[in-house]
Amino acid sequence: MNKSLIDVGGDILLVSQFTLHASIKKGNRPSYIKAAKPEIAIPLYNKFRGVLEVELGKGIQTGEFGAMMQVSLCNDGPVTIVIDTKDKK
Repeated sequence: MNKSLIDVGGDILLVSQFTLHASIKKGNRPSYIKAAKPEIAIPLYNKFRGVLEVELGKGIQTGEFGAMMQVSLCNDGPVTIVIDTKDKK
């Protein structure tokens, strides 16, 4: 955890994930009403990709924006972050 992606020469797989902005304040299903619409989200996604490429000095692998994708990973690290939803914020 004391080394950056640049320090270890790592790579990035950048996958758009609209569900990262889900409200779970009420009911049984998350709401995505506050998630950015594609006309706003796609340029932000592409800009972020460009910034990463400049900072890392190499290309960034991406998924397809808005597509149904299955991504698997091997979680190789010293921590796993648990998101506590008890406050539902």
